[in-house]
Amino acid sequence: MILIVDDSPENIISLQKVLEKNGFEVDTAASGEEALKKILQKSYVLIILDVQMPDMDGFEVAEAIRGYSKAKETAIIFLSAATADVQLITRGYSSGALDYISKPVDINILLLKVQTFYRIYEQSRELKDIQAKLLDEIEFRKEAERKKDEFISIASHELNTPVTSVKGYLQLLERSIDKQDMEVTKSRLQKARNQVDKLQILISDLLDISKVESGKLQFNKKFFVFDEMLDRVLEIMQPNNPQIKLIKNGAVKAKIFADEMRMEQVIVNFISNAQKYAHESEEIHVNSEVRGDQLYFSVKDFGIGMPEEHQKNIFKKFYRVEETAERFQGFGIGLYICYEIIERHNGTIGVNSIPGKGSEFYFYLPLQPEQEKN
Repeated sequence: MILIVDDSPENIISLQKVLEKNGFEVDTAASGEEALKKILQKSYVLIILDVQMPDMDGFEVAEAIRGYSKAKETAIIFLSAATADVQLITRGYSSGALDYISKPVDINILLLKVQTFYRIYEQSRELKDIQAKLLDEIEFRKEAERKKDEFISIASHELNTPVTSVKGYLQLLERSIDKQDMEVTKSRLQKARNQVDKLQILISDLLDISKVESGKLQFNKKFFVFDEMLDRVLEIMQPNNPQIKLIKNGAVKAKIFADEMRMEQVIVNFISNAQKYAHESEEIHVNSEVRGDQLYFSVKDFGIGMPEEHQKNIFKKFYRVEETAERFQGFGIGLYICYEIIERHNGTIGVNSIPGKGSEFYFYLPLQPEQEKN
């Protein structure tokens, strides 16, 4: 938009008609004070400013405009009498003008200058957009590099921990076998196996995230009874932490259409996290029911919980709650994979949590394949 500032209505009308006829959007002001008020409210590509105005002349208006951060880069063309001397013109440029036109105005010259400034404005805006995109790209790459380095550090630490433990238990096993102490041997063998199980889970997560990233995470969807699958999972998971009772609430006897192995993976992840972060609790509640045309499932613990800002990010790749990262193993990708699995079943996944009182991870899943196709 162009702002014409002149105390002469005749000058304003004639310039406005010519510019609007040539496709330019025009605004007007009859004084310097009115112009400054409008500049505070709107953005202008160009200001055509009369030099000789009462109360506040064009130079004063230009100097005031340069003090506004919003308009300091707006182009200004001064209009002055043909008799303007060199000193006056010099003052105009030092006040912030980019060009000068003498009165009476040559319309063809004015249009050429206006078109030139509009071209410069468009080019400047494009350059700024490119610059902003480049800066965003640089920041994105920096963040990606930082996350990669962080992940490599976490992965090497997390994978090394169970490997070191297995190595230690195997050395202890050799001693207990030499002593023919079968009870100690069995105990140490079980501990070694537990560490191998942890290592297997970590490797499985790494493989799954690679498949997610490459779009090769496969699904074998079919009808199966959800409750039967859940009972199998609970039977396997309960002995892992016998001190925490898994309490099953509700049942979904209906068949659902989904990838049974992947749904089992999500449930195991929910329960494993609950056992990990609520290890001092006495019980974990596993809930399932039909709500409308959807299956609802949740795992509720009574552990450490987490603040709201972490709940917003917990399903993001590599995200780990800082306060617990040093105390608990994991890459921060288990819940991200769960999110991808539920999303690809056209379901929704979420968490409700209160610090110090526990967390409830849940998902909704369509019961009918027709909904999934839609």
